[in-house]
Amino acid sequence: MNKRLVLRFLVLILSFSVVRVSSAQSADTLRLPEEKHFRNMRQLTFGGDNAEAYWSFDGKALVFQRTSVKDGIPCDQIYYGKLPKKNRPFEYKRISTGKGRTTCAFFTKDNKHIIYASTHLGSADCPPVPDRAKYGNKYIWPLYPSFDIFMADLNGNIVKQLTNASGYDAEATLSPDGKQMLYTSDKEGDLELYIMDLKTGAERRITHTLGYDGGAWFSPDGKKIIWRASRPKSDAEVQEYKSLLAEHLVAPTNMEVWVANADGSDARQVTQLGQANWAPAFMPDSKRIIFASNHEYKRGFPFNLYTMNGDGSNLTKVSRDKGFDAFPMFSPNGKKILFCSNRNNGGTRDTNVFVADWQE
Repeated sequence: MNKRLVLRFLVLILSFSVVRVSSAQSADTLRLPEEKHFRNMRQLTFGGDNAEAYWSFDGKALVFQRTSVKDGIPCDQIYYGKLPKKNRPFEYKRISTGKGRTTCAFFTKDNKHIIYASTHLGSADCPPVPDRAKYGNKYIWPLYPSFDIFMADLNGNIVKQLTNASGYDAEATLSPDGKQMLYTSDKEGDLELYIMDLKTGAERRITHTLGYDGGAWFSPDGKKIIWRASRPKSDAEVQEYKSLLAEHLVAPTNMEVWVANADGSDARQVTQLGQANWAPAFMPDSKRIIFASNHEYKRGFPFNLYTMNGDGSNLTKVSRDKGFDAFPMFSPNGKKILFCSNRNNGGTRDTNVFVADWQE
């Protein structure tokens, strides 16, 4: 009789465990079945266009840009929030001025300030968007010449203006030691990469080839940089690139991933995939690479995340959303990943911020 009671007790325990495991698996509904590297995925924002979400150096907070017309945010502004504990909502606040358009925010090493680009000195209004019909309905990015890079505290007080050259200055990130800023500027007639010493303001240009060099990051060990670049080759491509640039525009539809040493030396193209390969970053080991791409789809959509070795080998598809997955960034300890996606948007065009545990 005692044995039968023990057996029934064990069956109940086993059944309870199975229910708990099944519940945990079914709760991870934001992750698609093929996305084996993601676990415990959470959606942090809901509604609007939320993009370029990046970690603080201590991994406790994130900063991102947000547009939501229905919420009174007609063009991108910068927001900050601490990563919430499990089952708590993500709460965030605006730390840009609310004027003009902003982009590309990044934490400083002390976790108490951010850098970001803004057009607010040019005008308090949102700058006009390009009329793509004028350019054959091509996908066009504006390069607002009023963009400059600023440093602000977490209350939104601007403490320093970091760039003031005539032209587009944006897309800034910092070195792992927090001392150097890597950014894109067209102040010398082309879209090139520059490195600035944050303390002294001294800077040097590190790319010198015609084409759009942008979206650059340092590797976690600080020894290399990675970025996306266009390299127009034919006379027609060069003419189109230069004519758009003269109008403060660029068509970022043919981009490849490049890497170099941290000083810009030994630059080399890693991908040869065609179409748009962008938002690249080194993975926590400073060897492998994660990036967004639409190279599998001739129509140019969707975008998914891919990983590869530093030489471009072992290309692996990581995300599977049928819309848009981009802007990946690993947490400082390498255990979590932030990215932005169209998933779970109810059929709208909303892009939201997601965080997941990373599983090798």
